[in-house]
Formats: sequence, C-alpha cells, structure tokens
Amino acid sequence: MINSRRAFLMGTAAACAAVIVPLPACAESVITIGAPMDPPEWALLQREVLHAHTAACVKFFRRYFNPATGWLETTERFGGDDGPDDSIENVNDWPHAYALGGDDILKDMYTKAYEGHVRQYSAAKTVDVPIGRLGMYYKEFPSQFDWQHNGEGLTVFNLMPLGDPYSHIYRERVKRFAGFYMDEDPGAPNYDPKLKLIKSLMNGSRGPMLRKATALDWTGDPIEVENRFPSLGHGEGAYKGMLAHFEGYTDVVGDHPLNLASTQLATNAYMLTHEKKYRDWVLGYCDAWAQRAHDNGGIIPSNIGLDGKIGGATDGKWYGGAYGWGFSPIVPMTGKPADRNRVPWCINGFMNAYLLSKGDDRYLDVWRKTADKFDAAAKTIDGKLSTPTMFSDQGFYSFKPGKYRLNFLEIYALSMKPSDRARCEDTEWYDYLEGRNPGYPVKALRAGLARIRQRMETVDSDSTSPDMRLADSALEYNPASITALTQLMEGGLYLQHGSWARTSPNQGGTLLFSRLRYFDPARRRAGLPQDVAALVDSWGPDHVSVTLVNISPSTARSVIIQGGAYGEHQIVSVTQGTETTPVDGTSFPVRLAPGAGAKLTIRMKRFANDPTLSFPWETTVADLGNPPDIAKYGRKSGGAQ
Repeated sequence: MINSRRAFLMGTAAACAAVIVPLPACAESVITIGAPMDPPEWALLQREVLHAHTAACVKFFRRYFNPATGWLETTERFGGDDGPDDSIENVNDWPHAYALGGDDILKDMYTKAYEGHVRQYSAAKTVDVPIGRLGMYYKEFPSQFDWQHNGEGLTVFNLMPLGDPYSHIYRERVKRFAGFYMDEDPGAPNYDPKLKLIKSLMNGSRGPMLRKATALDWTGDPIEVENRFPSLGHGEGAYKGMLAHFEGYTDVVGDHPLNLASTQLATNAYMLTHEKKYRDWVLGYCDAWAQRAHDNGGIIPSNIGLDGKIGGATDGKWYGGAYGWGFSPIVPMTGKPADRNRVPWCINGFMNAYLLSKGDDRYLDVWRKTADKFDAAAKTIDGKLSTPTMFSDQGFYSFKPGKYRLNFLEIYALSMKPSDRARCEDTEWYDYLEGRNPGYPVKALRAGLARIRQRMETVDSDSTSPDMRLADSALEYNPASITALTQLMEGGLYLQHGSWARTSPNQGGTLLFSRLRYFDPARRRAGLPQDVAALVDSWGPDHVSVTLVNISPSTARSVIIQGGAYGEHQIVSVTQGTETTPVDGTSFPVRLAPGAGAKLTIRMKRFANDPTLSFPWETTVADLGNPPDIAKYGRKSGGAQ
C-alpha cells in the first residue's frame, strides 16, 4: 500500500550528498522501560492523529497539486492578496508533521510541492508590476516583497531541515537566501553592513524598493474577479477593490521590524554549517534593533531611515511607515480604519538571537520594555483597564481590555521567569502544564481529528476548477493539524506571528522552539517510532516530564530523545521512578518493551549548547539503511560540530 502511494509521486526530488554527520561522544546508559502500561486514551488518539494525516494529505495533494510537477493548480498571481507565498502555504505544517513521526509520503509530497513551487513562480511573470516582469521569483526567491509575505512563503522551507538536514540542495539554497540579507549578492543590495539595516520594507532577490510603493506594487496585475472566484481574502468584489485595499501602503523605504524575520534564514544556515558569519549577522542585526529601541525610549520603532536615524524615512516619526505603529489604513469595503501594525511579529527575530546566543535574556528584554511603555499608557475605559496597541500623531490609541500581553507566551516559554508568566494571556495548554487542566490532551487531540475530518469534507465538496482558484483558495482546507502534537509531544510552541493567533496553520517562517525532539534509530529518521506516543505533562526552568508508552503489545521499540529542537538543551539526568541515570549530553536512547510505558523526569540546562540540525548519531546519508547500535546515541555538549 505504501509503495503504491509513493508510485504516484515518482520523480520526487530527494537526492542529497553522502556527507558525514559528526558523532559526538556516546551516552553511557540506555534508559529501559519495561513496566506494562495499558495504552492511555491520549496515546491512542495521538497515534491516530499522526496516522490520519497520511490519507488526508494525500487526498489534498492530489486534489490541488499536479503530482507530476508539484505545481499548485491555480491562477498564478503576484501580490499581497493572493501571491506566491500563499501557494506554498497550502502545505504548511507538513514538514513538521513528518518530523514528528508522520509517514514518509508526507516528505515526498512537501518536497515535490516546494520544488514545483520555485519553478512555477520563477516561470510566472507579471505584465504591469515592474519587479515581477522577469519572474515573480528570481534565484528561487521572491524578487521583492515585505517580510509578512516573504516569511509566510518560507514557512515550509524553514522547517524542511527538521526532516532532512543533509540535503545538499537545501544547504546551498539557504546560504544563497541568507546572503541576500548579508551583503553577499551584488544584485540584491538589501543590507547596509555599516549601519546594520535592511534598506526597505520591500526587499528580496532583486534588492530593495527605494521609492514609495504603489497600490499596483502590492496588488499585482489586473485580473477578472466578478463571477469567477467564490471569494477573495479581504472581501473585495472586483480588482478596483483590491487596489483600494493597498492605497495607503506607500511608505516602505527604510528598515522595519518585520525584516527581523529574515534572521530565520541565517539561523538555519548557521545550524547546518556552523559558519560563524551567520551567527554574527543574526546577533549583529538584532543588536542594532535593540539599540534603536533603547534610543527610542524603550519602544521598538517602526521606521529607520537610510541614514540610520529613527523615523528617518517618515519625517522623523518613529511610529511611521506601512505596517508601523501608526498604520491604520481605511478598509474600502467598510470605509473604516483597520489596525495593521505588524511590529509585534518581530519577536521571532529576537527568539532566533536568544537561541544562537545560548539564552541571552537581553534579546527578550527588548520586547518587555516595549510592552512596559504600552502598559504605562493604560487607562480605564467603561470600567475596565485598557491598554493601547497603536501610536500616531495624536498619541496612543486603539485601546483593548487588559494589559499588553502580546508575545509573552513565547517569551515565558524561553525565559521561564515568573514575571513573564504573569504577563501571559490565558491558555489551556499552560494551565495543563501547571496541573490545572488535566483533560486538555484528550480534548486537544480529539479537536485535531475533528479538524482533519472537517477539512476533508470541504475538499470533497469543492467543485472549483483551477481557473476559479487563487493561491489562497484552498488554504483553509489544508488538513494538517499539529498544534496539539507540537505542544503535547515536544513541549513546543506552535507559532503564528505572536501569541494572538493559535488556531491557524503555523506561518511566518518561524523556527521550532521546543523542550524535546524525537528520533527513530531503527529507521534513521526524525520522529517518534511507530507505536510510540509521548506526552509532556509538566515543565520548569530546569526540567521537563514526559510519559512514553509503546502501544504495541508484541514489538519492542527504541527512540532517541533530544533536548530541544536543535540540541540546544543539555540533558543532565533522567529519572524513572526512584532511579536516576546521569546523561550529560544533548540526547539519550530509550528502549520500550512491548506494551510498556513510564514517566521520565528529565533534568536539563536549557540553552546551554550551540544549536545544530544534525541528527544525534554518526552515519553517512548513503548508509541510512543499516540499523545502528542504540548504545551509541548520546551526544555530549560542545561547540560547533
């Protein structure tokens, strides 16, 4: 059955060089779990959610993609409404679902989709929009757009090395892409290395836009809308409405906090190559933004001029520019302003710096101090304490009930400081980890299954033809449902541009931040082995507790547990019952007898290690078929490997 499924994807780009993966020192002990455990409901549900992705994603892929080329069957357009970024977002979360232990066919499909994507949009050209006339993509990267949309278009790309960090093609791409922002490509002069700024909100493989943007630049070429597309993303009924949507998006010259999302490229490049220049660039660029926030009285400014001055391209207004603190354009369909401040999305860049700096808290403090300023401007409205979210010539505005809580769920997960926890919004997952919501795992996993079923019902009822679909038409039908899996299996954050949107697919190109990650030694791949389920049920500054269970009554299983998504956490010891085993490495092996399960309390030093994407064993890609000795899987901490 698996072979027949893969047959329709023959030709998938899966070639990679037989490079040597470095082997750190070996763990001294293997954790053995032998006590029987009746399979808990959460374990059966978890395995079923993973399993359900296979058939659902295959059906979705066959419905909306050309299985031979990997091209999305759609009306190709350039623009912010339905551009190339939306096209590849149709397989959002598939790389992570595979890396959690999903079927190999998921990797086949998202690889096929990504390879098809870069070819499809390199071939697609605009007529009226100047930057896309030679190709919407150039050098396999967006020719020029903002980092809300560039980041969304890289969501799949940035998580692909979780499943295959040894792809030569991927390594060359991510180094090339990072180079667009490190002054390494003369054809893409996006970065000023002296002032440490990206020169425009609109940037890409053909460089920065150094003029005012037009509605056409944002909207894309004219297109027939009426009587063709069931709906558009912003509710426009005609092309003129699409243009009107972007009328106010003119001020793009100069640096913007959204550009911090570009650090995801150099962070991945560093974790794959350990070339110091990538780490230095990420930290240097984030340092520059931290200094700008300090110089602006503690608030991250939303425009930096080409001269390096705060507000230099918007008449000295630190809050100016498209997607800035004062950006509330008029919505043409309603005639009312809508707040479209995207500054909070910069938190992902500071999280990358936190990872590469081994937990330097000053990068998180940049956002804390910004939030402090907004909290200080709070006032009572209709009897409720309300905090502003925007700032303009008239001062703070757009007050919302409560304190300014954006991004503190993420900050707390990294810092584990009680003061950050006190600023978090309410979440069922954090309540569960703190012992106040024991029913959350079953509830969340059942919701995941229901979501997959509902998405498939929509796919089955969709009667549109490709010329009736835009790139984002099927986004809401993507069956991937990994929020609960990420949280419960890995103790991982499921991010979408900050903490206010957790029900939609992970977007923005955010990297994975988690307490644990798993590897299958028998199949030499990322993810939990078949039949094994894992439940993270508590965490703290120096520990995490996880229950492992093998639901197979007849077959023993082995798994490697790693500290952090990238081995950044040093595992000190593992306690099972009354027995504690020293580890002193970034990973350790576990053997589970048939039908066995146990809770493990893992002591760790978080963010103690240089992060890496390498799998926690020594091998060559050409030797993946030979089962290794499980006793050789510990990885000691150290520098770049």
